[in-house]
Amino acid sequence: MSAHMSNMAELIAIPLKKPSDVDVVKPLTNVIQSTYSGTGKDYTEAIAEFSKLRNNALWRAFEKYESSLQVIYSYYDQLCALEGKIPAHELQIPFKWKDAFDRTIFGGKLSLTISTLAYEKVCVLFNIAALQSSVAATQSLDSDEGLKLSAKLFQQSAGILNHLKGNVMMAIQQDPTPDITPETLGALSALMLAQAQEIFVHKAIHDSMKDGIVARLAAQAEELYADALKLFQKEIFRAFWDKEWVPLIAGKQAGYRAMAEFYQSLVCKNNKLIGEEIARLEHAVELFKAAQQRSNKSHLFQDYANKAQRNLTEVKKDNDFIYHERIPDIKNVQAIGRAIVAKLLPLPEVFSIDFKDLFAELLPLNIRHALSAYENRRNELVNYEISNLREMTQLLNSVLASLNLPAAIEDTSGTEIPESLLDKALSVRELGGIKTLEESMKDLPDLLQRNKELLDESERMLQEERDSDNQLREQFKERWKRTPSARLTEQFTNNLQKYREIINNAVTADKVVREKYESHKEGIEILSLDEDELARAIPQGTALQESNAVIKLRKLMEDVTTLKTVRDTIENEFKFAANDMKTTFLSALAKDGAIDEPNISVESLGKCYGPLQKQVRESIAQQEKLITEIQNCHAEFTNEQAGSGSAREAMLCKLASAYDAFKELKNNLVEGAKFYNDLTQLLVVFQNKISDFCFARKTEKEELLKDLTTNLSQTGPAATPNIPSHHSSGPSGINPTPEVAASSPQLPYPIQHQGGMPIPYGATPATPYPAYVPPPMPTAYNPYATMPYPTQAGYNPYQSMPQAPYGGYATLPRYSGTQPPHGQNPW
Repeated sequence: MSAHMSNMAELIAIPLKKPSDVDVVKPLTNVIQSTYSGTGKDYTEAIAEFSKLRNNALWRAFEKYESSLQVIYSYYDQLCALEGKIPAHELQIPFKWKDAFDRTIFGGKLSLTISTLAYEKVCVLFNIAALQSSVAATQSLDSDEGLKLSAKLFQQSAGILNHLKGNVMMAIQQDPTPDITPETLGALSALMLAQAQEIFVHKAIHDSMKDGIVARLAAQAEELYADALKLFQKEIFRAFWDKEWVPLIAGKQAGYRAMAEFYQSLVCKNNKLIGEEIARLEHAVELFKAAQQRSNKSHLFQDYANKAQRNLTEVKKDNDFIYHERIPDIKNVQAIGRAIVAKLLPLPEVFSIDFKDLFAELLPLNIRHALSAYENRRNELVNYEISNLREMTQLLNSVLASLNLPAAIEDTSGTEIPESLLDKALSVRELGGIKTLEESMKDLPDLLQRNKELLDESERMLQEERDSDNQLREQFKERWKRTPSARLTEQFTNNLQKYREIINNAVTADKVVREKYESHKEGIEILSLDEDELARAIPQGTALQESNAVIKLRKLMEDVTTLKTVRDTIENEFKFAANDMKTTFLSALAKDGAIDEPNISVESLGKCYGPLQKQVRESIAQQEKLITEIQNCHAEFTNEQAGSGSAREAMLCKLASAYDAFKELKNNLVEGAKFYNDLTQLLVVFQNKISDFCFARKTEKEELLKDLTTNLSQTGPAATPNIPSHHSSGPSGINPTPEVAASSPQLPYPIQHQGGMPIPYGATPATPYPAYVPPPMPTAYNPYATMPYPTQAGYNPYQSMPQAPYGGYATLPRYSGTQPPHGQNPW
């Protein structure tokens, strides 16, 4: 049995695509850090393990052992898992793979470089199918385990190649190398399926199954080899395959038709159908000879050919002396049925036995999209409500400042400093006084310049890549077939302009802060003095007369303080109130298989913020009533206190306004520095992605130049040999004839920051380099206002910051990391 099988089973293994070493660590680190910044997770080890796994898997495949399969399975499973968590257009790694069938130094497209995970998956999947065919072809056909494994791997290989046939063009979106064209993949899939059916013939013989079953299995093997031969003999494959492949396939087709006839003759022998037995044996002997002639292998099916010849000699002798049955024409005998056992196995969900996702903590893209949309809705609501509260507080402060409250009702002697003013002066001194404002304002130009230089460097890299591409396009004309830079960098360019706009708006905001500082500088300087100097700076006035109006005003000032304290609490609750939307969306996905984000978000926001929104409306109504009472009571107080010193009152009003301006400027400058640092993080990520893109384009450019210069060096196309005549004709029965950002309320600095970089949105165009779609610009920028509001009097509404100087962009994550030197490209 062993000898019989060995001279039948010359199985074809698909050659492997040769990979190239590429740094996956830097681009992957860049994308994960930018996409998931703020999570506090460190993926350094996981990324290093992924890189190690890639190198191990792709080069171990050439060892062609069964254990190598598990390694490459694991890498492919990691690729699939990662692809669902990293936006395709965000990762720029120039994956380069050589054509599996290229055996020449010159000619053809030797390799292809594309910077997408989809292309890497195609090539790895091709190598999985190729490695499966190699392992299957080297199994011992004498053992049951070897037969089972071989049949399984050939069927899996056929299924993978068939899957690639229907998906490769969509995945890589440009002309592939010859080995992964749909036509090549279809032919290889057909061959693997035929070889799988061949293994089932071996298994049936090994298991001593009935002759009729073996005959039907062999008949199906013959048909599958006939299908494969048609595909392999297409004109496009002239001189493409290994020179022994097409002859061997043609020989196998004839040989398995012969095997079917031979085993069916044994059925006839058992049924005493002597004439039919002779006809089938004669045809089998003829076909076995054809198989050896076609394949140029004299040993192919030799044992079965010998046995058929012996049987034919014996039965003819018996028929001549005993039975004298008429021998029918082979065309008139009953056709042999087919037993279809080999099938295209579908791709499994995971290949590896004990798959462990290295990036299990990264969220799937659909969950991240839903979370990002929810955060945008939440931020819009929170910013609107806080902005509403702050505008009302500004109005209240302006009313109090114009009435010199509460200082006016504390001036009991007309010479002493009012208690509220002493507290304000002490607060200013503790916070560093005017000196700390001056130092903070000196820092802003440097922070601004750092961001400008990062943006300038990003623009320079893009322009340099664009100029290089245009120059080569002009040089090689229509032969320069890669996608133009202008198409791929449209989103980069658009976002450069948006970042420029953000920086220009920040410059305007810096100017407004400077103007506010200058207008209140004198008052802040006075508040920065010690208590004795402060007393000398305030003019004297008349003593305060106690009255019912004064008592009422003091009570109303207490109500104002309470109102502001409650508002601070409401604002904090708006900032920090949050739902566990990750769990909510994961539950919805598990339950319905989809996420109805708008409805879930609206419902969750209503539950979380509805009560707080009601408190805002109640606070605004309370303020309107309070202002009316304060104005009426102050009019009564003014009549009672007629004759008080107007110079003193003017100074007290000025200092009250200066105190409010100081607190506002102090927080503005803190938020300004934070804004520029957050913007630095975005620009560093933006620059890194442009650097990744430019590096990937440079690698692709070098490969294309190599192909073009190689083709130019050729003297002419190699001669293509003709298909042997025996590939297109044969004995009877053989027929070898030969595919966001939403607008938000006007707040200088964002009240709410999203946890990490927002999810990028954007369609992926049909180009080898999907257009870069950056993270959405920040939603709701207003530099210089996210601060606790003053809870004392003296606010001057005419000195408030303009609304939305950042043009509606916001939500910058906090920058944490080493700042690059001015103008330096971190990559």
